[in-house]
Amino acid sequence: MRRKAALTHFDETGNAHMVDVGDKDVTERIAVARASVTMQAATLKLIRDKKAKKGDVLAVAQLAGIMAAKRTPELIPLCHPLSLSSVAVTLSLDTRRKAVDVEATCKLKGRTGVEMEALTAASVAALTVYDMCKAVDRGMTISDIRLVHKSGGKSGTWNASAGNARARNASTKNARSGNALRS
Repeated sequence: MRRKAALTHFDETGNAHMVDVGDKDVTERIAVARASVTMQAATLKLIRDKKAKKGDVLAVAQLAGIMAAKRTPELIPLCHPLSLSSVAVTLSLDTRRKAVDVEATCKLKGRTGVEMEALTAASVAALTVYDMCKAVDRGMTISDIRLVHKSGGKSGTWNASAGNARARNASTKNARSGNALRS
């Protein structure tokens, strides 16, 4: 029988606190998160052709995602400030789904994980796509923000379930077609 995990950011009286990671082992930790922004076909074409009035949507969103990962503890109150060794944000176009797909990977050698940094990077990159295109398409939808991989630490490696195959298949297809912007 599997034991129910306890919420670590609350003490025994229910008060929020920052987890003490001082006694944890330093290990390499990696987290990968994804998000999608669906839109009208004409909006996707503007992005693809780099004709959005605010500039190169994919390049700006990529930079925004990287910057956001570095500022995660300023946005999420109980996150530890981390010395990230790497942040990579990739944006790809899926013309069939009329979507921009975002993948963010964060790495470090440290005592706590980088899941929140990867999720923040993917979220802010998606928000930046929306911001840069909202003048022509206010109906865009940001969705499927999720962690798809984490490794390192005492809990080891975790991967999203097979139920998340749609996102993996879309990412693989775009990577093969070369339709991606990589940092």
